[in-house]
Amino acid sequence: MKVRRTRRAAVLSASLACASVLAACAPASGANTVNLYYAPEEHLQTVVDRCNATSGGRYQIVYHKLPREADGQREQMVRRLAAGDSGMDILGLDVTWTGEFAEAHWIREWTGADKADAERGTLQGPLETATWNGKLYAAPKNTNVQLLWYRSDLVSEPPATWEDMIADAQRLKQEGKPHWISFSGAQFEGLFVHYNTLVESAGGHIVSDDGRRAVVDQGAVRALEVLRDFGNAGVTSAAMNNAKQDDARMEFETGQAAFQLNWPFVYPSMQEDKPDLARNVRWARLPSVIPGVPSKSTIGGYNLAVSQYSTKPELAFEAARCLRSPENQKFSAIEDGLPPVVESVYADPAMDAEYPMKDAILDALKDPGVRPVTPAAQNVSTVLSNELAPIAAIDPQRIADRMRTEVQNALDSKGVMP
Repeated sequence: MKVRRTRRAAVLSASLACASVLAACAPASGANTVNLYYAPEEHLQTVVDRCNATSGGRYQIVYHKLPREADGQREQMVRRLAAGDSGMDILGLDVTWTGEFAEAHWIREWTGADKADAERGTLQGPLETATWNGKLYAAPKNTNVQLLWYRSDLVSEPPATWEDMIADAQRLKQEGKPHWISFSGAQFEGLFVHYNTLVESAGGHIVSDDGRRAVVDQGAVRALEVLRDFGNAGVTSAAMNNAKQDDARMEFETGQAAFQLNWPFVYPSMQEDKPDLARNVRWARLPSVIPGVPSKSTIGGYNLAVSQYSTKPELAFEAARCLRSPENQKFSAIEDGLPPVVESVYADPAMDAEYPMKDAILDALKDPGVRPVTPAAQNVSTVLSNELAPIAAIDPQRIADRMRTEVQNALDSKGVMP
């Protein structure tokens, strides 16, 4: 199997050229120039070049790299949009930012033929992340879901529930075998993602459907119980409370873990760095919270929006449609490991060798979890991450009551700095 280091680079690359430093580099200008502001992605420039070549000279996309970290991306775009900067045309938005940018009137609604093209064949979950108040404000470019990665030489079948996974790990521990469950338990967005997955899998809600009211219902309490029990089960490494996704990946590659809950970027890394280990690694949908009820893995990914202040919105919409075309999504999936949002791409034979886990990803994408869509998404994530860590110390009912208050304050823009 051919595995490229570039997939890992798509997740880990920290290289920022002049074009990525917004304060230092002025946007390109010209009658047909379309300025794209997007996170570092290893082969996105090739996609840009392909679109420019097929545009017939109608537009010339210039790719400006934002910082690698999501907080830095958001901060730089928000500052420029708040100032009414017309130098940005297409914006690469994390899936959690749609409500905030739309409510602030920083991005344009997708309508007519542009909307029809963005929706054609696109999976419903990613579309939900691009929608606010029933209107489409962005076009999903790529998506993501976490999977359960497990050692087939240690367990013959993937555990069906969290209780089963913990029991399997405890049995392996008693047998003196690798038994850790690699998990990103640091106080950051990734911990909130795990919690949201558990809430959605338990049929719960953190925020009301309109994004205005804190709920934190019994499903959310059940998710807290699962995290607490997991944190106290003795099946994680001592580093779990400080681990982020790449730390969990590296921990699993030491061979001391039997399970890992993480994004698909871990697969090519194992193939390249630990081929002997990788031969025994399999994947499955995340464990369930309720027996017999499939889990709902929280969606990640990026959407393409057109700035309200763009002076060339027609060209920007056309260019954005090209950047996320099915053919370019297939290219980005194969070259950079980015799961497509258009369902038909998964059936393309070209995906088979590079994306052996595609069926598990698609299965999860058809029944996903979605983080609360609200203009205060950043605030909600911050307060919940603060409440969740460390997971072993969670007092479910007490934390749920406090969450209800803190999330409502976040929704009302009280007490939390975005």
